[in-house]
Amino acid sequence: MAIATLSFRNLLTGAVVAASTALPVQAGADTLRAVPHAQLEVLDPIWTTAYITRSHGYLVYDMLFGLDENFEPQPQMVDTWEVSEDGLEWSFTLRPGQKWHDGTDVTAADCVASLTRWGARDGIGQALFAEITEIKAVDDATFTISLSRPYPQMTDTLAKLSSNVPFMMPRRIAETDPNVPITDPTGSGPFIFSLDDWVPGEKAVYLRNENYVPRDEPTSLAAGGKIAFLDRIEWVSYPDQETAMQALIDNDIQYMESPSIALVPMLEGKEGVSVALADATGSIGMAVFNHEIPPFDNAGVRKAVISAMSQEAYMEAAIGNTDYYKICPSVYACGTTYATPVSDPSFVSSDMDAAKAMLAESGYDGTPVIVLDPVDSPVISAFTGVTLDVLKELGMTVDHQQIAWADLIERRANRGTDPQQAWNMFHTWWIAEDLSDPLRIAYSGDPEKGWIGWPNDPELGALRTAFLVSEDDAERADLAKQVQDRIVAQGNFAVLGQFFEPIAFRSSVLGLQRPIQMYYNLAIDAP
Repeated sequence: MAIATLSFRNLLTGAVVAASTALPVQAGADTLRAVPHAQLEVLDPIWTTAYITRSHGYLVYDMLFGLDENFEPQPQMVDTWEVSEDGLEWSFTLRPGQKWHDGTDVTAADCVASLTRWGARDGIGQALFAEITEIKAVDDATFTISLSRPYPQMTDTLAKLSSNVPFMMPRRIAETDPNVPITDPTGSGPFIFSLDDWVPGEKAVYLRNENYVPRDEPTSLAAGGKIAFLDRIEWVSYPDQETAMQALIDNDIQYMESPSIALVPMLEGKEGVSVALADATGSIGMAVFNHEIPPFDNAGVRKAVISAMSQEAYMEAAIGNTDYYKICPSVYACGTTYATPVSDPSFVSSDMDAAKAMLAESGYDGTPVIVLDPVDSPVISAFTGVTLDVLKELGMTVDHQQIAWADLIERRANRGTDPQQAWNMFHTWWIAEDLSDPLRIAYSGDPEKGWIGWPNDPELGALRTAFLVSEDDAERADLAKQVQDRIVAQGNFAVLGQFFEPIAFRSSVLGLQRPIQMYYNLAIDAP
């Protein structure tokens, strides 16, 4: 079966090619080798928001509900559910026959523990648990959630698509302190993680779960039947992008998550290779400040640095092609429901003179700015290079530390208590879905439960809570704007622009999905 090569500039949504049980493939017949955007170092998708760990989670875990390709929640591990007339009592019954990878039964108590741990780390989970008065297992198959007030978004919340995803784990694992990463990857999903084959930062291997029973519905993003067509999936690394691309051309690998835009011409026109955009709504670059320690515990210093930044400079350095980026004058991903322009023009375009004046007024005293630079991540390292120039032009003292992205993920959890692991700035990116409304963890103002950077802003927290409980669309839109205004006024983080990454794959690979690659429904076309 031949499939058409997709144009690199074709902004499609949904699946690239849909895989189903009708495809001419033999379940368990093949191995797929892929180069992900980063290599796996952390196994806990609740402890970290890192997308590579989220992708790992979709292979080894399952969810109570999943979002379909229309972004509607559908039951996944749940069989049936009910809500009381007053909206305060929810009851969920699991579908029968589900087992953990160790052979034990999935129970309601496992799900209660899993939701509780997720609710301690995730922004939307925290908002939900603030309304929960009790969550308990009624029997092995059923659990209930009691609320202080109605929460009509319940199934949408339990179907959260991206970091942190409410994956279900065995109770013995889910009862781990949410601030401590788990090391046991036992799940109930369509693939089993092979600890024996894992070389952190270099290789991760997933083996088909012979005992997994998928739902009967067609696969649709994170919903429907999750079918393991392949015996084995390997995530592998190469020393550089050129070598990885040549491996794709030679069919040594079959999928590449994040090929460099500058190097994509190396793939164009190659027999059996296709290139497409990963997601029509794109990703958002972000510069993160550590609010816990000087100098960015001072809002004036943060705002001065943001005023010196130019989104165009970041996008040109990291992406370099206007076909694949745009300026986004909002803290919400442009093209999503609540995105409105920030009134301050310095949010997107540098005013270096004004920034220098703001920095002087802030009382900055020359404290070194420790900037973490993940040199193995081309886009993020390019962001970092622009910031280094900005800080130096502002006259700030800079401590540039080059590390691997996997090391950065672990180090960024340090608030500053360990001077040897301290940091002041790093850069990252989020898919648009993760920056689409005020409840996302990046917008938290809670220094204890919020995301890395740890802004301390009770006023912001109150606005987010008001957004949560409002059922009026106009009021929610106004509250979203107030959240944006508050974030900008405090200089919580910097938005670096919106960009659209390519994916590259062998034309024989079927079942690719977007905006998130689930991996479980991939297949290799039979010759």
